[in-house]
Amino acid sequence: MTSDGSFVPNSGLLPVLAPDLLMGTIAAVSDLTLVVDPGLTVVQAIPSPASGFISRTATWPGAPLLSLFSAESARKLETRLTESANAANGPLTLELNHSPQSGIEFPLRYTILRSGPDGGLLLLGRDLRQLAEVQQRLVEAQLALERDYEAKRELETRYRVLMELSAAPLMIVSASTGRIVDLNGAAEQMVGAPRAELIDAPIAQEFEGRRRGELLDALSKLTAIEPPGPLELTVRRTRRRVQVTATQFRAAGDRLLLCRVELSENARDKGDDLTDMLSRLFHNGMDGIVFLDADGTIKVANEAFLNLTDSPNLAAVAGRPLSDFLSRGEVDMRVLLDNVKRVGRLRHYATRLNTDFGGQLAVEISASWFPDRNQPAVALVVRDASAAEGLRWPAGAPGNEGLRNVMQLVGYSALKDIVAETTEIIEKMCIETALELTGNNRVAAAELLSLSRQSLYVKLRKFNLLARDAD
Repeated sequence: MTSDGSFVPNSGLLPVLAPDLLMGTIAAVSDLTLVVDPGLTVVQAIPSPASGFISRTATWPGAPLLSLFSAESARKLETRLTESANAANGPLTLELNHSPQSGIEFPLRYTILRSGPDGGLLLLGRDLRQLAEVQQRLVEAQLALERDYEAKRELETRYRVLMELSAAPLMIVSASTGRIVDLNGAAEQMVGAPRAELIDAPIAQEFEGRRRGELLDALSKLTAIEPPGPLELTVRRTRRRVQVTATQFRAAGDRLLLCRVELSENARDKGDDLTDMLSRLFHNGMDGIVFLDADGTIKVANEAFLNLTDSPNLAAVAGRPLSDFLSRGEVDMRVLLDNVKRVGRLRHYATRLNTDFGGQLAVEISASWFPDRNQPAVALVVRDASAAEGLRWPAGAPGNEGLRNVMQLVGYSALKDIVAETTEIIEKMCIETALELTGNNRVAAAELLSLSRQSLYVKLRKFNLLARDAD
């Protein structure tokens, strides 16, 4: 045992090898062996017979070692040899590229040993082409997987687009479990439930009077009929009478049913004409039509509303609060939502609409509240009232233009600022205007005028307007 703990066999245990046998042993354990003298000159190049290096290395003996490698590899080899000159004797392992003039264009992994105290070197090289080929195959396999993944994503995108653009309500149901695998937006509306709630839900629970096994058997029998006939069912949530047709197919080892859910003949005759006319009214009507969620965020708007606000397209308004387009902002928004939710409807609400280019337009808004949906909504009809705006102001002499300007400040400034330089008549007219704008809603009128309710009641009594409000 040596001082560092390693075992070295006794010299008598190793046979003395003849030079030819020694060279053959070295050639067998490496693809290319270089014997280098202390001056870094190649003494002998010993290629393995199977490596194909014999003809390429015939001129290497006598050549400087560093000249056989590329500039980068030569610097790396020289640096490592210098660093290891004073270190403990141990092998160095380097991957080196030969110069093009050497006849070897691919890298070799060299294990470098010092052959004795004189500083000679023994370089045992291993051909890395097989490893490079394996790595290349791995890269190609990875690229193939990525191409397959992209192709799968493309197919999924096409499938989803076709499903969502289809006007027919479509549902995909597992024939083995009876659960809904997928459905499009038209099917959500037909069934009356959101997609997240329907996915993986038993299809039988969405229709009345049918157990799971019975419904699946009936749908499977439909697929065996040529041409397949419809199955009459009643949707549990919406109470609609529908016809279901099914087509069977296999995917990923599972039998699936593509179910088309349509209104029955009687329901279709009554509903299709109305749906068509409402759709035409929405798209081609002269008045703006806007649907909001319960918080006042715009969900959809027609072309007439886009024209009123000078908006380029639906994407420019969808998702924005309606208060962005109302001249009094959140004040108008609260008055609208509070009244329509309390009463269910609101008519002739007069205000001004902001456009995307800084303009304003006088409008009248009618609103309806739909609380019985899964997602409550507010429907607005917005009508251009700029032509009739002057008729709403009290008639007066030509010199009363300043009076009109004062009245138009209602909702934009506090009452004390408006009437600071005016008479009690102006104060009374401002209160009357606020009551008219809010449909005689005292709470909303007080908010428009920046008054407390108590102060408003005092002024109503002062101007004998309580009787008018009660009417």
